[in-house]
Formats: sequence, C-alpha cells, structure tokens
Amino acid sequence: MNNKENINLIKGFKALRPIPEKAKEVIAPPYDVINSEEARILAENKPLSFLHISKPEIDLPKDTKFNDPLVYQKGSANLKRLIDDEILIEDKESTLYIYQIIIEDHIQTGVCSAASVEAYDNNLIKKHEHTQPLKEEDRIKNIDSLNAQTGPVLLTYPDDEIIDSLINDVTVKNEPIYDVLSENGSNHKIWIIENNNITENILKGINSLDALFIADGHHRSAAASRVKASRQKANQNHNGNENYNYFLSVAFPASQMKILDYNRLVSSLNNHSVETILDQIGKCFDVKQNQEQVKPEHSKEFGMYIDDHWYQLNFKLETKTLGPVDSLDVSILHNYLLEPILGIEDERTDKRIDFVGGIRGLNELERRVDSGEMKIAFSFFPTSIQSLISVADADQVMPTKSTWFEPKLLDGLLTHRI
Repeated sequence: MNNKENINLIKGFKALRPIPEKAKEVIAPPYDVINSEEARILAENKPLSFLHISKPEIDLPKDTKFNDPLVYQKGSANLKRLIDDEILIEDKESTLYIYQIIIEDHIQTGVCSAASVEAYDNNLIKKHEHTQPLKEEDRIKNIDSLNAQTGPVLLTYPDDEIIDSLINDVTVKNEPIYDVLSENGSNHKIWIIENNNITENILKGINSLDALFIADGHHRSAAASRVKASRQKANQNHNGNENYNYFLSVAFPASQMKILDYNRLVSSLNNHSVETILDQIGKCFDVKQNQEQVKPEHSKEFGMYIDDHWYQLNFKLETKTLGPVDSLDVSILHNYLLEPILGIEDERTDKRIDFVGGIRGLNELERRVDSGEMKIAFSFFPTSIQSLISVADADQVMPTKSTWFEPKLLDGLLTHRI
C-alpha cells in the first residue's frame, strides 16, 4: 500500500482490445497529435481504424466542429459497431499488461493498468501542467459518450530494479499478444500477464512508490477525475470500486522516457517590426543571426525564425536564484520574450500562439511562418525528465506544452470501459 493515506496507485483491469488478427487494422495514432484532415486521410478505406472512435468527426461533413454533439454520438456508435462485430473483445479477468515500444535504437517497456482517480485527486499521481478548458471538456464528453477511456495516460516513475526484473520476466518468457508497427515506424508490443504472482508483485512494487508522475495525458486524467465525480454523485450505491474510479494508463521507468522539444509559433508581432523585436530581445538574450536552422544544443539556448531568417538566442541573465518552474526554458522564453514583447499573457488561452511537437521538425516551423499563417517561431532544447519530476514534486506546474514525449502510445490496442 502507498505510504500516503494508504491509497493504491494502480490496479489491474479487463481490457477491451482488438482480436489479434485485426490489431494492425485497428491501431491509430493518439487523437491529439493529428488534426481532423490528417485523420481523414489516415482512416481512408480503413473501416476498422480506431480513428473512427477517437476522431469521429472524420465520418461527418467536413465543416463539423470537433466538439459538436453529433461527433460524440458518432464515436459511440462506431465503438459499439466494433464491439458488436467482435472486432473488439473484453478480457474476462482483471490483470496487468506490459507495453513495449521500440523505435530505432530506443526501447521503453512499462506497465498498463487502471490508475486510481483518488490517487490523482490526492496528488499521488502528480501533474506538471495545467489543462486547456476546451480540450478538457472535449475529453469529458468523449469519455461519457463512449463509457470508456480509449487513450492511455502516459505515466513515469523513478527506476526500480525489482519492477524492471518482473517486467523482464514476462517479456523474455512469453510471446506478445500484439506486435504491430505504427505509421511512424515505431514497433508496439503488448503482453498480457497471466501469472498471478507476477501481477501481484508488480502491483505491490508500483503501489509502494511514493508517487507516479503524469508525463503526457493531463487532459485525459483531468477529464477522468471530473467524470468520476459526476458519476459518483449520480450513483447512490457508489462504493469506490466502480470502473469510473480509475483511468487507463501506461507507466514507464523515468530513465527510459524520451522527451523532444515542444516549439512555439505566434501569429502576430504585437505591433512590432522585426527591427524593434530584435532590439527588445537583445536586452535579455544574446542574439546571433544564423545561416542554418537553429536546433538548440543546450538549455537556455533558443532558435527564432522570423522574416525568412534564423537567429540563435542565448539567455544572458543569471538563473541560479530561479525556482524549478521559473528556471525552465519554456518559462524563460515566456517571462522574458513572449509576454513582455509579444503580449502573450496566457499560453493556454491566447489564440495567437500554437505549439508544434519536435517530431515534426524545424521545417514545419519554417513552413508555417513562410506561408504567412504565423509571423514568428521559436525552437527549444527539450525539457529533462528530472525537471518534470522536480516541478511535480514541488507541487508546482510547468507552463502549458512544456514537454513532447516520443514515441507515443497508440490508441486502440487497450481500452478501459467505465
């Protein structure tokens, strides 16, 4: 049991999952890394694609908004169809699952479970970011309409040799139930743990940790918490064991987590010219024009693309006295450039700013600025996993979109019904 208030962090569950021979047709990228048009293209001539459930607007007229009530109804109908057609089946016994991702020379292997909303509400499953209200509401309606959580929350925990050994015992001695390739070439394998002793020992190991940390999935976990509160209020016989008290999660050891840069684009210069922006930036940053794209090589270094030119920015003020949040690169750029110069006060709600995960590369920043859609772009050095844990442990939060974890978990392989 967990030392804090004796709340368990995770438990086993009965996964709703594709029959193995159809898994390759079902899998889909996470709902939040592609837009509706990209989803339409990926799901074309793929009636079993999970995108019909995670982004069901693709089955409605193109001008349908992502949060139109018809979208949630369509997603629910599409999920029901795959269940009725026995493409998706639910396991008969609760257990844990091992989830491994391999991309190039990177391997990460973790545990898929039902994570406790109570632990989340008591900050034993720790956040490091605020959520965006519109996106959180979308996930609430998605979970409510599907009666299921289809996108796993990505968690991490300090490395533990005993848990690693138990996981390794499963992957070495057993064949995976799934072994599939995603669109980006990452290899996803899942094992079902059928040895009760291993299940119990993994549960004991993880539930003995002081905390788990949310890496990716703040909107999904926040939505799960609000759905739980709503359903608890409506259920006179609530006992705490109902499925809505838990959310779908996969937890990996911290040393295996891979974080990419999470870059920014801004659509206006806040009445500045290029010359006045460069002049203002020079007060806190050393500014150097570059002939090549600027991919920062260390913390406190930034790339900036504006008016067909790249600039290297190096923060020149002292940071030793700054706290765990204010010393983050995303905080420094916000506090000394985005807000005072470009007028971006709240990155969560300001419609002038957009975010691009590092997986899309710096060419995507150039493309969107050159097209005229955006005026200026900034590239970052990736936030470290230790920074994330330090911020969460301090019960603080990072600015929005501080981390981009790669590779991503797939949608469709494991679903938690509530």
